Amino acid sequence: MANKGMQLLGFFLALLGLVGLIAGTIMPQWQMSAYVGDNIITAVAMYQGLWMSCAFQSTGQMQCKVYDSMLQLNSALQATRALMVISIILTVMGLGVASMGMKCTNCGGDDKVKKSRIAMTGGIILLLGALCSIIACSYFSYQIIRDFYSPFTPVNTKYEFGSAIFVAWAGTFLTVFGGGLLAASCSKRQTSSPKYPKSRPPSSSKEYV
Repeated sequence: MANKGMQLLGFFLALLGLVGLIAGTIMPQWQMSAYVGDNIITAVAMYQGLWMSCAFQSTGQMQCKVYDSMLQLNSALQATRALMVISIILTVMGLGVASMGMKCTNCGGDDKVKKSRIAMTGGIILLLGALCSIIACSYFSYQIIRDFYSPFTPVNTKYEFGSAIFVAWAGTFLTVFGGGLLAASCSKRQTSSPKYPKSRPPSSSKEYV
């Protein structure tokens, strides 16, 4: 029988993961300017996100500019943006499917095995969404590391990891744990058909000679 506590824990972990994925996708601090080299300028910090780039001044003011054209962006940024959006969509779908199969809800009928299989399906969808965000964060991190250590990258244009990518990683791992708990809550028992007592032929009270 499916464990209600495991389902609730998995659902809330995946819900927190969804919040982390959305926050990480929106935040502009996917990569920030690295202070390396001899000429270090700390008056202005540059941030680049999936949707905009920002300049943070030492006075506390931040100016952001949304990317004008998607076609002008590099392939890493386009792929990361697409994968993160797909991950959020799959996570929302997985939460919706899992909510119909949880034991604490009335959706999906009264068949416990059927409901647990619906919850398992929702968990699998959540894992697929987490896989998309894993690929996105890993690919973007690889691009940052490759450009940082490349001798052809100018010193004043080197970037390092920003806070948004760590928020996205946290949301990814929460979604993995939540989807795994929901996928593991499937019941292995099969519903047994109700057993009815065999009807006996009516006994005749009359004896025929």
